[in-house]
Amino acid sequence: MDTKQIHWLGHSAFRIEDESVQLYFDPYKLSAKLPKADIIFITHSHYDHYSQEDIAKIKKDGTIFVAPSDVVLQIGKGAIVVSPGTETTVGRLHIRAVPAYNLNKNFHPKNKQWVGYIITLSNGHKIYHAGDTDNIPEMRTISADIALLPCGGTYTMTAQEAAAAANIFKPKVVIPMHWGDIIGSKSDATDLQKLFSGETIIKSQER
Repeated sequence: MDTKQIHWLGHSAFRIEDESVQLYFDPYKLSAKLPKADIIFITHSHYDHYSQEDIAKIKKDGTIFVAPSDVVLQIGKGAIVVSPGTETTVGRLHIRAVPAYNLNKNFHPKNKQWVGYIITLSNGHKIYHAGDTDNIPEMRTISADIALLPCGGTYTMTAQEAAAAANIFKPKVVIPMHWGDIIGSKSDATDLQKLFSGETIIKSQER
């Protein structure tokens, strides 16, 4: 599957092009030279996922924000509030928010109602950005062509846990994230690649 429209910007930050529409997920440590955002998705309120400094680099008049309620309280009027199970449409995109939480640690409690996203692009392809999560039971029901999965451990799934999850819900392609900054290294990404039975594409960080 062609993933040229998916740009890994480091950590959990991505830019995805849906034709002329620029989608950003959890912008963090961004270059000031990136295209302006049409839609910005935030998974939760931690500083390395909701960075006002980085949002300012890509925001323009008319940028749409999609985020959980605690983030929307900071963004202010006009943002789209989501929680696990929310479905909405923006332009030609279908957006489904899904659970993202920890099972045996307290960095991302379930009761915070933080999220991952399944985005159906205008070409029908489904991209799953998992957010900061463990291999939670709800992940077994995910349906996606491309999965962006954390693999750095400590705060999220390890490579082994991410591969186990992916081997159950079987996306066509996995792109490892949440490594190379703060926590995790390329070896985590390569471990995931070895353990996932489908195709894993390890993206080079774009600046």
